[in-house]
Amino acid sequence: MQYLKVKRINVFLMNMAKVKILQEVPRRLETDDDWTLHLQKVVYHYEDGTSDDGYRFIWRRPDGSLQAARGQARIPGEEELLSLYHQAKEEGLFN
Repeated sequence: MQYLKVKRINVFLMNMAKVKILQEVPRRLETDDDWTLHLQKVVYHYEDGTSDDGYRFIWRRPDGSLQAARGQARIPGEEELLSLYHQAKEEGLFN
């Protein structure tokens, strides 16, 4: 009789989401590459049928497409963060 040695592997399963952008405010940084940083009001629609409202920072490429990533967008500094926040507040993003 043969025995198979089986290694148990724990797998983290993520509940994937589709994101609907409700509103966004851009911030063009003083760089040569024309990328823009956006603060977005969004709804996350999950595969299991649930959804969550929220906000996210995300980069938009020069061609207008989003830089989707599993991690967070890096905010270069306080000036950019506060500028996006104040612009978003003025445009009613938090209402």
